[in-house]
Amino acid sequence: MSTPIHLTDDTFNSEVIKSDIPVIIDFWATWCAPCRMIAPIIEQFATEYEGKVKVCKLDVDNNQNVAMNYGIRSIPTVLIFKNGVVVDTIVGAVPKKVLKERLDNQL
Repeated sequence: MSTPIHLTDDTFNSEVIKSDIPVIIDFWATWCAPCRMIAPIIEQFATEYEGKVKVCKLDVDNNQNVAMNYGIRSIPTVLIFKNGVVVDTIVGAVPKKVLKERLDNQL
């Protein structure tokens, strides 16, 4: 069973921008209740999309540079990257079905 990659400001470019497969990133914080609501979905995606999508999490409190660069103002925010570019943004805790549809649209 795969687990999400925990990104940092230092690993963001190599893991996301240079990725040869699509990347989904959950921008979250430990104190955020809605973030905890979607965390199990992100965990499931790591296994369900293994080899097809890189599933990542980024703690905005500990990695503020990336969060600022992408204008993350509320969490959870989920960004989907393709070829190093943001192709979709989902803000707030949404059902798994919504996240899955948006991600599948990029595959």
